Amino acid sequence: MGLREISPLDGRYEGKVAELRDHVSEWALMRRRVQVEVEWLLVLEPHLEAAPLRALYERFSDADAQQIKEIEARTNHDVKAVEYFLRERVDPAVRERLHYGLTSEDVNNLSYALMLRDAIGQVWRPAADELERRVADLARATRDVPLLSRTHGQPATPTTFGKELAVFVARWRRQLEQLDRQEYRGKLNGAVGTYGALAIAEPERDWERISREFVEGLGLAWSPLTTQIEPHDWIAELFHLLGRFNQILVDFDRDMWAYISRGLVRQRVVAGEVGSSTMPHKVNPIDFENSEANAGVSTALGQHMAATLAVSRLQRDLSDSSLLRCSGMVVGHSLLAVRSTLRGLGKIDVDADAMRAELDGAWEVLAEAVQTVMRKRGGEDPYEQLKGLTRGAAIDEAGLRAFVEGLDIDPADRERLLALRPETYVGLAARLVDHLDEPGRRGA
Repeated sequence: MGLREISPLDGRYEGKVAELRDHVSEWALMRRRVQVEVEWLLVLEPHLEAAPLRALYERFSDADAQQIKEIEARTNHDVKAVEYFLRERVDPAVRERLHYGLTSEDVNNLSYALMLRDAIGQVWRPAADELERRVADLARATRDVPLLSRTHGQPATPTTFGKELAVFVARWRRQLEQLDRQEYRGKLNGAVGTYGALAIAEPERDWERISREFVEGLGLAWSPLTTQIEPHDWIAELFHLLGRFNQILVDFDRDMWAYISRGLVRQRVVAGEVGSSTMPHKVNPIDFENSEANAGVSTALGQHMAATLAVSRLQRDLSDSSLLRCSGMVVGHSLLAVRSTLRGLGKIDVDADAMRAELDGAWEVLAEAVQTVMRKRGGEDPYEQLKGLTRGAAIDEAGLRAFVEGLDIDPADRERLLALRPETYVGLAARLVDHLDEPGRRGA
């Protein structure tokens, strides 16, 4: 870790997102550009031996990247530097077929699509899947643990801890199911999307077919209609999706923070850790707080990129060029957030006794049950009666039981209400967790 790095992803947090370096770094961009140029050369010159050419990107090294940077220092053009790098490594007879008929954006858009596809699929997605599985497992394990819910921060109808966790799992799964359908798109059609140079040089060839087969051969979806740039709408869709996943994560982090604050979830003490520079007793929920912060950074940058990348003046401007270099930060901060939450989950225990104790001091939450049973048979405005008894007032078991015993209701209903306790008034909460295991559901 360097101490003079500007981005914390490359400094303080480098070890937590290191795998992304192979996918969304400057080195990775150069490697993907080499790949696109080589594969295009092989389309144009199919007689060439492919293995040594493909080794140029399959074995791409730091030294190769440094040489490209040195060439770029002279050319002041990053894509042209890659072409010059390759000219020194191919048969002189085919040098002029390098970058043939292409504009720099043909190389760049495909490179970024490949970078993001693999950064998401190979690094971010496994972490997100682990988060979803871990929380789903915890939801199943705590499905029967009663919890005093809070609406507007005030005591409300009891639920179970597992059911509340299952809500987050269902929300994340929906985003991941949409990610399964996410397209990573690319184009190869020249300076303004007309195949102009290719069509005038070799009019006999079906360049649309060749372009489509080339793009799809890279594992990407083909964009047939573009200006000089691929419109980037798919990147906006991807970053909007990541933003939604991030914000669900923020919601989860804040709820876990609140449960810890209430003493319902306990944090294990890690030997050697310090919670406060002045208060020795502190064990802070820093992993959930760090997750919240990094998810927010990812979302904010991703939303800006989504809005900006969708706009390009006429057939091309360069506002997207610098911005696309920040793509790795969107993925990186989201990955850091997910892994921070996973780390936090690894250091907690659910305190079922504390949850039951909290419920035992909240008998007023049964007012909903009592007035609903009263309304079943009609009567003198049961809601107002319970409101007068419980709103803003402390009420205990004896007070509520006395009220119920004085009601003119069906004896079976009375007995059911008298047997009810805050920790048993959880409705179908435990059963609702079964929705996580329905056929066709992720992880079921």
